[in-house]
Amino acid sequence: MKRIVFAVTNDLNNDRRMHKICDSLKMAGYDILLIGRALKSSKPIVPKSFGQLRLNCLYNRGKLFYIEYNLRLFLWLIFNRNDIICAIDLDSIAACTVAGKLRGKKLVYDAHEYFTEVPEIMHRPAVQNIWRWVEKTFVPKMDVCYTVSGSLASLYEQKYGKKFFVIRNVPLLNDGAIDEKQDEDKFILYQGALNKGRGLELLIESMKQLPIRLLLAGEGDLSKDLRKMAMDGGLQEKVKFLGMVTPEELEVLTPRAFLGYNLLENLGKSYYYSLSNKFFDYIHACLPGLSNPFPEYEAIDNKYHVAIITNLSVSEIVLSVEKALNDPVHYGEIRENCRMARKIFNWQAEEKKLIAIYNDIP
Repeated sequence: MKRIVFAVTNDLNNDRRMHKICDSLKMAGYDILLIGRALKSSKPIVPKSFGQLRLNCLYNRGKLFYIEYNLRLFLWLIFNRNDIICAIDLDSIAACTVAGKLRGKKLVYDAHEYFTEVPEIMHRPAVQNIWRWVEKTFVPKMDVCYTVSGSLASLYEQKYGKKFFVIRNVPLLNDGAIDEKQDEDKFILYQGALNKGRGLELLIESMKQLPIRLLLAGEGDLSKDLRKMAMDGGLQEKVKFLGMVTPEELEVLTPRAFLGYNLLENLGKSYYYSLSNKFFDYIHACLPGLSNPFPEYEAIDNKYHVAIITNLSVSEIVLSVEKALNDPVHYGEIRENCRMARKIFNWQAEEKKLIAIYNDIP
């Protein structure tokens, strides 16, 4: 039984993409270990079908954290059994590559995003150049690569001349009947990190003009600022911050919403070519979502008509929400299209491609 070790820098509990990947490969007969890190706020590891390990670090952010984490990860990989080592994004790729090369192991790269152009580093040229060096140094050494969208795969293939497979971050298809009963007191749902570039400031501002509530499920760098913005705008009764919500809680909450929110600022290629998991979460909940006219979202919507494509501005958000409220026929058509599309975009289909990738590794 081959052992695959996956390395991430989060604390494991809420990484739904990695849970799906690890579960699928475990069921396919692989010995799986997912390695992350322990945070001061980390809750006990939720047991899974696969092995999990957290590394303890003295530093929790910045360059010292990345250096320390990769050193600890390298030492673990050197002295413990593994056959295939998979780096998730660039923040674990150095340790994985060096350890893998020294031990003659197969190396896999899973790019969840276009790491060198995420908003957090776009205006920090020194930091961005370091990550570009990391990418240029280690990605060409990978034996197998895959990412989350066709656009990102094409970018990487043009850049490095390597094949990048596409494994979309889509939900499991629920075989049972999904409860699609929506709340009579309609609300827009945003699920995800409250971070820069998600258009959340404009969303909150638009609530002053809309006869509908807003629920935000998640936390992030803008948590305090967004709460203050809502309070200062007198929106504390219309805008609710739910904090961190478990995947299980989201499965119940999402179908109750009237609209999902998935608008981004165009802050770089990582966002422009993104294909977020929440886009598919909304589809699986038969929930029309507001999405950008970015390549991946437009391509899917042009074929399946499962979203409301709009630009990111207060006026466009207000117009799109009002049209959804005032045109129940079109709104119902989108919901029906989602019911059909979730039979196409689901993890049961994606995992077959994932397992085939790993089965082809000698």
